Amino acid sequence: MPDAAFPDPLTAFRLDGQVALVTGASSGLGARFARVLDAAGARVAITARRVDRLQLLAESLTDPIVLPCDLTDDERRATLVPAVIDAAGRIDVLVNNAGRSEPMRAFDEPVDHFRATIDVNLVAPFAIAQAAARAMEENGIAGRIINIASIYSLVGIGRVPEAGYSASKGGLASLTRELASQWSRRNIRVNALAPGWFPSEMTTEMFEDPRLGEWIVEKTPLRRPGAAHELDGALLFLAGAASSYVTGQVLAVDGGWTAV
Repeated sequence: MPDAAFPDPLTAFRLDGQVALVTGASSGLGARFARVLDAAGARVAITARRVDRLQLLAESLTDPIVLPCDLTDDERRATLVPAVIDAAGRIDVLVNNAGRSEPMRAFDEPVDHFRATIDVNLVAPFAIAQAAARAMEENGIAGRIINIASIYSLVGIGRVPEAGYSASKGGLASLTRELASQWSRRNIRVNALAPGWFPSEMTTEMFEDPRLGEWIVEKTPLRRPGAAHELDGALLFLAGAASSYVTGQVLAVDGGWTAV
């Protein structure tokens, strides 16, 4: 039994009585994040465009708040945080997971496509983080914001060309540091997760290409892509009290990709 001076360290990863909002929760990593936060005791609000997928996910959660929304719609996006507050009275954790990824060569990427990617991957996360931070401060909550960045935010990739995606995720990493610097005095911590290569709906075509699969194995020091559960610990670390002295960091979970 732990004594009073050294309580059970696992409680620092629990989120009992807290409320978390996960964007882009209809599939892939976002759906996984919602289930993990739910399992840690949080009441989870989930949002995405695909209502049927959200309803399916909701069936596996304890007491979900389902909020269908297209994050490119400024008016609809502005209703997200107020809807969470109306339903649950608070918001403790925001996971900015929604993103757009469509590989194409920079020579061929239309400016409109680049701009749309920035809107989904960078502008929307800022707007939602701003709204969440205001609600956290108004309710006296020590808030946590987790932006889902990428190894594209840390290094160039080239082999899977995505100029717009890379720029947006690099911007998100920089935004994470800036918001952390500004909002620490408001008792709000802002960090980012930078996943490496994980199978998901977004990366299906890539993993179906044997050449790209071999390339990932060869370039990753751990010699394999990640499994979905291998982000769970990092997510709960940043979402809970375990990371109470951590802010402004971009945590790469990439099998060592960015280390070499």
